[in-house]
Amino acid sequence: MRKLLEIAADGVRSAVAAEAGGGDRIELCAGLGEGGITPSHGVIAATRDAVKIPIFVLIRPRNGDFLYDAREIEAMCSDIRNCAALGCEGVVIGALDADGAIDMDACRAMVDAANGLEITFHRAIDAVANRAQALEQIIDLGCSRILTSGGARSAPEGAAAIAESMRQAAGRIVILPGTGINAGNLGELVARTDGHEFHASARGVVHSPMHYRNPALEGLSVDWQDTDAARVRVLRGILDAVE
Repeated sequence: MRKLLEIAADGVRSAVAAEAGGGDRIELCAGLGEGGITPSHGVIAATRDAVKIPIFVLIRPRNGDFLYDAREIEAMCSDIRNCAALGCEGVVIGALDADGAIDMDACRAMVDAANGLEITFHRAIDAVANRAQALEQIIDLGCSRILTSGGARSAPEGAAAIAESMRQAAGRIVILPGTGINAGNLGELVARTDGHEFHASARGVVHSPMHYRNPALEGLSVDWQDTDAARVRVLRGILDAVE
């Protein structure tokens, strides 16, 4: 079975590079360097027009924790309905209660708003108090997959926990390793987890083409990080080689 490569894309340019490099699916977000939040209506619409591969939109109103109030939950449900109207294939959701358990009421509201869109539960699972219990709750919600670093700072560091989640899931839900994956560790992570889907950002520095630089702002970088099609292509090659 061909292994799937999902790329976290921080905007339209990033999504185009992800597809060009051989990515199979996009997790579309904004503010990836700060953990990711929901992109704007315009960015979602432009990305949908620009690429043919599936788009899953991150539904997260702010950075920080995953404990949301009623207004934030309603905003997330509205964003989900917007994604459906724009023709996206899926959304990426998650919410916790104050005790570090899945907020089932909030998540059910988002699942209902999705109205048939495919759903990934995001790395909120890495902040739960009981991973095994949370996995069963996420399955009960009807989610298709769980994006996780195994409760660690990166998927390679959490590989053992990811493999344990895969054993517990036993094919009932896809476990999607993500965070900190690169060309230097992907092959080993595949071997340690025996996963079929992997999530990476494959970003590199983009040097600004601006000729004019305000001297009063000297020292402030105008460069940024974005998905690099060549890096995506390398990851794609690694996955193809281990099949």
